[in-house]
Amino acid sequence: MRLTDIFSSNFNPSEWEAKGYQLPKFNIMAVREKTAKEPTWVHFGGGNIFRAFPASILNDALNTGKYDRGVIVAETFDFEVVDKAYTPYNNLSLLVSLKGDGTVEKKVIASVTEALKADYQFADWQRLCEIFRNPTLQMISFTITEKGYGYNEADLQRGLKPVFALGKVTALLYERYQAGELPLTVQSMDNCSHNGDRVMAGVFAYAERWVNDGLVPAAFADYVRDKTKVTFPWSMIDKITPRPHEKVKELLAIDRFEDNNYIETEKHTFTAPFVNAEETQYLVIEDDYTNGRPPLHLGGALYTTRETVDKVETMKVTTCLNPLHTAMSIFGCMLGYTLISAEMQDDDLRSFIQKIGYIEAMPVVTDPGVLNPYEFIGAVINRRLPNPFMPDAPQRIAMDTSQKLPIRFGETIKKYIARGLDMGNLQLIPLTLAGYARYLKGIKDNGEPFEPSPDPMLEELQAIVAPLEIGKADQNFSCLHTLYSRSDVFGLDLYEAGLGEQIEGMVKELYAGPGAVRATLHKYVSER
Repeated sequence: MRLTDIFSSNFNPSEWEAKGYQLPKFNIMAVREKTAKEPTWVHFGGGNIFRAFPASILNDALNTGKYDRGVIVAETFDFEVVDKAYTPYNNLSLLVSLKGDGTVEKKVIASVTEALKADYQFADWQRLCEIFRNPTLQMISFTITEKGYGYNEADLQRGLKPVFALGKVTALLYERYQAGELPLTVQSMDNCSHNGDRVMAGVFAYAERWVNDGLVPAAFADYVRDKTKVTFPWSMIDKITPRPHEKVKELLAIDRFEDNNYIETEKHTFTAPFVNAEETQYLVIEDDYTNGRPPLHLGGALYTTRETVDKVETMKVTTCLNPLHTAMSIFGCMLGYTLISAEMQDDDLRSFIQKIGYIEAMPVVTDPGVLNPYEFIGAVINRRLPNPFMPDAPQRIAMDTSQKLPIRFGETIKKYIARGLDMGNLQLIPLTLAGYARYLKGIKDNGEPFEPSPDPMLEELQAIVAPLEIGKADQNFSCLHTLYSRSDVFGLDLYEAGLGEQIEGMVKELYAGPGAVRATLHKYVSER
């Protein structure tokens, strides 16, 4: 069984279906021909998350028979992905959804009609220019990670042949401008706050620089700023898509599915003909399109207002997912765990994050309306985090913790203060922040050392707690005032918030000696 068998005259779909493989219900070649002539969607970034999510929901939309156009993928960074993960398989891929109960769902994704290298050195660039000049194009989108939105002075100086992704996109928008100032929506699907504004800032920077340098007319900058012509909507995306998993490769081998090899490029992109991902997924998009849009709602995307997208994102990052991740990572590292799914088998840790979410953070959540906060957090705790297929580690999540604490916990505390709520309701969030002072020592609860995860403020914050020793009686904890008054780390001065002394007391318990982390965690979780 190989993906390209689908195009063979001898293809036997019943063999695939008997093994649980869901095949496309639409005419693949008809969709490709229609898309080539009248493209509607170009997506930048051909990585695993794209194939597992945006391409998959378009595949579902095509399966309804209510749409007839696919998506053209343009790779801006690692061109080997096109050569090794798309071209050999005629742009088909296999999505393996990893369910919380340990089962899998297998679906052939055939919504990608072309895979192009988005760079001037390749002939594909002319094809992209042709697509951008086509009036039927409605949307371009991105999963290039937040780092892909960068630009610098050197790239701005390269004129109409920049190296960075947003520079290339702006050059293609200039093609669309020259074709008659045709409308288009520029849609980020990356997991970062107010993502549309990040794309917009980059496009505006290139456009303005080129105008100032006399490379393009001033009207081009007016075009990209005209909200009737070009829009940059926000979105919230959520789906865990790890690297190709050994267990999945083994399952596919049992089926005699042969396209299960790993691919690592020279730029260390890890991919495969298959992509494995969790089953749970959310894509909430601001409905602000100038030239129509592909009907991704047929595949489960939610179109709504900018305000609602913001509420959904706030719900996720301050209550229903991100704070739970951080709490688990801090204590998981100290308790010696290396897998999030294994932590969820620990009664103390599971109860810890449940109570943070449901009891302490939920009172200040604004229900966005399109997603129920209780259902969202229920999916996180009962399906997503315990998923045995998810090889996510507390050590990875603990990276850059100092940069995450102000949003993941500081915002909740601020809302308690602003709304005049009882601060006495906060017990486990303060415990999490106390745990951070213990985590910074880099010593597990059993006394063994561990390496705290990379963090731009790690050395500075470790220096603050350096005088503290684990198991030393009657030591001076005055250094904690320096730490917990840092609004740049916690989002506010925790003493002014009325929590500083409470957190100090918890830190003292956590430093009592070997086993103190477990004992303190169990104590406060049980009291809640």
